[in-house]
Amino acid sequence: MLREHLRQRNLEDQYQCPALPASPRKAVQLALDLVQTALLEQLALVGSSLGGYYATWIAERLGCRAVLLNPAIDPARDLQAHIGRQPVFFSDAEIDFRPEYVGELRELDVPVTAPARYFLIAATGDTVIDYRKMVAKYRGARHCVIEGSNHELSDFAQYVDEVISFCGLD
Repeated sequence: MLREHLRQRNLEDQYQCPALPASPRKAVQLALDLVQTALLEQLALVGSSLGGYYATWIAERLGCRAVLLNPAIDPARDLQAHIGRQPVFFSDAEIDFRPEYVGELRELDVPVTAPARYFLIAATGDTVIDYRKMVAKYRGARHCVIEGSNHELSDFAQYVDEVISFCGLD
């Protein structure tokens, strides 16, 4: 949806959405490799769920902006119970979530040091992550708390323009 909105504005070249490996360490390294040549003041990340957790780590490391859509807050704890073969949502694929990935997730846990660089979109109807934990972690950031909705933000279309604006692409 985000790619399509950017395409309509002739900005599709500003969009990258790589398939990330199951290893958290390899996932953030791939993302860092992709943004190496970007100007940090122009770089904005958008991450949903675990992608929001990764986006936070990268934004803290690089000092760029990030939009977080129902971001994971403590995935090392939450994913401990999901070690082994797991389905990839919206796909027929599977990943092998290994025990060592829990430790890799712990290594990526960082505090938010510059809340003004973040835009949090959190749904009160998210049954995977408590929106109050998201709001607490990103205290001082720009917030959009959606009454209801769900973890997938099925009503995301209503917020795309706001996301694009925060990213500086309007």
